[in-house]
Amino acid sequence: MTMDWSQIPAINQIDLTGKRVFMRLDLNAPIKDGKVKDDTRLRAVLPTINYALARNARLILASHLGRPKGVDPSQSLEPVAAKLAELLNHEIKLSDYPVGDATQKLVSELRNNEILLLENLRFDKGESKNDEELSKQFASYADVYINDAFGTAHRAHASTAGMIPFVQGPSGVGFLMHKEIAALTHLLNDPARPFVAVLGGAKVSDKIGLIQNLLGQCQSILIGGAMAYTFLKALDLPVGASRFEEDQLPLAATLLKKAEARGVKLLLPEDHVVATEISAEAKTRIVTDKFQPEDMGLDIGPRTLATYSEIIHNAGKVFWNGPMGVFEVAPFAAGTRAVAEAMAKTNAYTLIGGGDSAAAVEQFGLADKISHISTGGGASLTFLEGEVLPGLEALRLANPPKKD
Repeated sequence: MTMDWSQIPAINQIDLTGKRVFMRLDLNAPIKDGKVKDDTRLRAVLPTINYALARNARLILASHLGRPKGVDPSQSLEPVAAKLAELLNHEIKLSDYPVGDATQKLVSELRNNEILLLENLRFDKGESKNDEELSKQFASYADVYINDAFGTAHRAHASTAGMIPFVQGPSGVGFLMHKEIAALTHLLNDPARPFVAVLGGAKVSDKIGLIQNLLGQCQSILIGGAMAYTFLKALDLPVGASRFEEDQLPLAATLLKKAEARGVKLLLPEDHVVATEISAEAKTRIVTDKFQPEDMGLDIGPRTLATYSEIIHNAGKVFWNGPMGVFEVAPFAAGTRAVAEAMAKTNAYTLIGGGDSAAAVEQFGLADKISHISTGGGASLTFLEGEVLPGLEALRLANPPKKD
């Protein structure tokens, strides 16, 4: 069952003219030597910002950066402000703190078509604690609230959820958030079959809720990455020195039984690329079940690669989260590359749940062949687990269905 988010208005359904628009964005870009190293997240929100500017809004932009413990000059949004100003070709003022008298003055002096970026929201500890007083201060800046930070929608923070009930005017989502919701809803509601999920990465424990929810929807779940070895170990199969989660073995066994009972094909690697070290010079072997004690499984083998690729090719829709191996190191990249290529070639609707999988398709130059790549790994997984996203739920409650 998926929630109906259609009652939440998009930015183009709200009058912004001359209004103070508090816009929660995800500008959490990597910074190196005082400059933005990757501006992907900044570019993603340009349409929303430009739409508001074109309507002479007074923009108060807000974002976090990293995980500072209090005020930390090394995690200032100053480099982000500079890069964003360059991308927009528009002056941006930066406050020295998220709230306070000086910030309030900057907000009150804003004119139409001007932009103020609040300093790193997490400089104030009340942000992550969803502090009510801080929420009220943020809300006092806003005539309109717009959230375009899908990557933080699963966090109940002051700027993502807490402030919304205190905003006097309308609240809604930006174009990026709207696109994310539409894509994930489409994935779950589109009747196309078979529905295939490809799940990799290190830990089963990170994807328990996701697997359990997908068991009720998918026809096939393809497992790779280090998490595969927890499942294989649960079946009492040899895994050599491969990484697995001892405390998750009973759960893995339960998930395998649930999949069988529901008629879901939960596939595990048939063969493996193994080595005794993770390095570009590592000597690799292909094994099925003949693991040596020192062998680490670091990628899916060619037989598994072919099987998974064929299932993806014949799918109606595909969701992928988590690499098949240590794809950053050349000898262990073939499995992840094969999944990316299969998703690029299939006629199915394809969605990648952010994180390492998104990085992989970018690395392999296949991003433009994927139907949708989510900008929020954690948020997309929470959505697909069927769990409440506080950032969206607060907006839904602020926009009750209109009575006839």
